[in-house]
Amino acid sequence: MSSGRALTGTAWAVLVLGLWVWGRDAAEVPLGSSAPITGDIAAVGRPLGEPLPPEHDPVGAAEPRRVEVPSLGISAPVVARGLDGDGAIDPPPYDMPHTVGWYGSGPRPGASGAALLVGHVDTDTRPAVFYGLSAVRPGAAVTVTRSDGSVVEFTVDDVQVLPRDGFDARKAYGPRRPGRSELRLITCGGSFDREAGAYTANVVVSAYLTGAKGMAAGR
Repeated sequence: MSSGRALTGTAWAVLVLGLWVWGRDAAEVPLGSSAPITGDIAAVGRPLGEPLPPEHDPVGAAEPRRVEVPSLGISAPVVARGLDGDGAIDPPPYDMPHTVGWYGSGPRPGASGAALLVGHVDTDTRPAVFYGLSAVRPGAAVTVTRSDGSVVEFTVDDVQVLPRDGFDARKAYGPRRPGRSELRLITCGGSFDREAGAYTANVVVSAYLTGAKGMAAGR
């Protein structure tokens, strides 16, 4: 997500379309499998025949404090965020381009459901925390250090670039499997539409819990 360039909350507005999936009974509805993504929405599909690690049972809920994607060199603090005045997810301030925002009204990473982490892709002058996010590969590890001292590890399932036009919120943010602990890493993608003051798409990385260490693992 960019700062300036006549940008307000518009670039984030598409994210609000998915917030309802954390309400009511969305977590109980299967929204597809972890099958390979194909077609022009795919950034990185899973190599055919390459197995991914088995899922880990959800662990006790604790707030995220830091997220790391070692294969991309990402290591960033995480802060809880709510909604802004337009009803979109309020991202970290533009003067904190290397901080990741967690949608605090949704699931916590490691608990059952799909937790949402959002970050800027760039600023007016430099890349930001999720600049290289679209390059992450299926099978890559994502670790989240939590407030109880535990570390939960997720495995990337797939990467999608979803255009704003015809955006499917359930596909982007809904859990792939009921009762499973999942994670979404989201930033802007596509091209920057100067007239609209927004990017044309969102990069959505989907991952699922495959390990836990520390306090959470024993609960």
